[in-house]
Amino acid sequence: MTTMTLEDRVELLENEMRLLKSVVQQAKENQQPWWEQLAGEFKDDPVFDEIVEYGRKYRESLDRQTRL
Repeated sequence: MTTMTLEDRVELLENEMRLLKSVVQQAKENQQPWWEQLAGEFKDDPVFDEIVEYGRKYRESLDRQTRL
């Protein structure tokens, strides 16, 4: 087993940290925004269309209530 000096250990840790930071930065740059990842996910899905319709009807019912 080799013994490392404190300076060697710190240098090793700093190099590893630089590597990790560059990997994280590269992943951030290559990542699509969440809304682009989901775009088109529910295209032609009848269940989603039904959910949208229920939402529309609910919003319309709230609209009618506020006009009373």
